[in-house]
Amino acid sequence: MNTNLARHEAELESQGWTVVPRLIHEELVGALNHALVPSLDKRDAIRTANGLMENCQGTAHHVLSDDRCYVELLAKFEALDPIVKWFFGGNYILNSYGGFINDGKTYAHDVHRDIRFHSNAKRFMLNTLVMLDEFTEPNGATHILSGSQHQPERPSNDTFFRDAARVTGERGSVLLFDSRIWHAAGENTTNLPRRALTLTFTCPFFKPQLDYPRLMASSGVSTLTPFLRQVIGFNARVPASLEEFYVPVEQRFYQRGQD
Repeated sequence: MNTNLARHEAELESQGWTVVPRLIHEELVGALNHALVPSLDKRDAIRTANGLMENCQGTAHHVLSDDRCYVELLAKFEALDPIVKWFFGGNYILNSYGGFINDGKTYAHDVHRDIRFHSNAKRFMLNTLVMLDEFTEPNGATHILSGSQHQPERPSNDTFFRDAARVTGERGSVLLFDSRIWHAAGENTTNLPRRALTLTFTCPFFKPQLDYPRLMASSGVSTLTPFLRQVIGFNARVPASLEEFYVPVEQRFYQRGQD
């Protein structure tokens, strides 16, 4: 597995995105595809009950604890750790972990970026997308406007779709892009689904979209590598009582180096 660190760093710096080909092996890709539909069904049931099904077809949020294969995938991201640490200038944690089956119109097809504010002072968020199917232009390869991580204002649709690149790649490849960049899911014009997992990472002091340490603790997963403990956020928790606050340094909820 060759992550070609210098090239990926240079591409993230200049165009704002890079693709690591075939990072995830085929057996794991198959397991993830098998797990994604039940994950989607579980969330659709909750959204239907709460009247929230509009404009979210094919989207599944916070799947980490649904199946062991999702944790196994996150562990594979350790190969990208040097790139991601370079991007942030230090440690980082998981902000969101979702899935997307691109076979209909959703909010993901609108031109958008995944961080609500623009900053040139510091990078706060990195998007990653795991290709669970081959990404082609006919099945909706992502539109991404290279260099727009330095563009605070949303481009017009005409400008965006005229100038944006299309991100294609083989199953198991991983797209990384600066969360300030303007992008949109492409339209799938084939008869087959185009599946992906979308993980975002942030500086450790950013609030994640879900309490992943508590989620994992309740799922019964008791053994995690130091990499997974860091990325899931076990080293950047907030104590909930004085008893949790007054503990030896090595037991603190918010560890050193989480800035």
